[in-house]
Amino acid sequence: MLKSEVTDSSEALFIGGRSGVGKSSAAYELHSQLSSRDVRHCLIEGDNLDMAHPLPWVHGLAEKNLAAMWKNYRELGYRRLIYTNTVSVRLTQQLATAMGDKPKIIAVLLTANDKTAYNRLAGRETGSELDAHYGRSQTAARDLDLHTPPWVHRVSTDGRSPTDVAATILALTGWTHRLPA
Repeated sequence: MLKSEVTDSSEALFIGGRSGVGKSSAAYELHSQLSSRDVRHCLIEGDNLDMAHPLPWVHGLAEKNLAAMWKNYRELGYRRLIYTNTVSVRLTQQLATAMGDKPKIIAVLLTANDKTAYNRLAGRETGSELDAHYGRSQTAARDLDLHTPPWVHRVSTDGRSPTDVAATILALTGWTHRLPA
């Protein structure tokens, strides 16, 4: 393999799962663990790429924003992306296409039982939105369980700290080392 092939390749870690499963917490902890090892990477919260009303999903806004952000990161030399979004593990090919550089894909579906998800949501939601959010979380959990491809890694977060979950994900990625410059 030519050196340019090694240095130009990128890797994308897609972390998905129902609301309350711990996607953001695990991703932020993974960011911390990689940073402490001086492993170059970036973290993008996919939910923020198309958060608007009315919903712009039909326009592919999240993918357009991902493409723009990844282009900027790539120009700065980043080749490893951590991307979180509920359904990202079902849309890995579309997201990889939006990145535009044919990344090696690693996908992790985080799972949690209903009690764990409810307790986590109750810790961050206030007012009347908790029950509705929890209902959407239950629906998403069933949908993700049924429709996520079998090659996607499954990691339970029940009774586990973000530190432990992130360490498990880190082991799945093999990102414990720096890429050659």
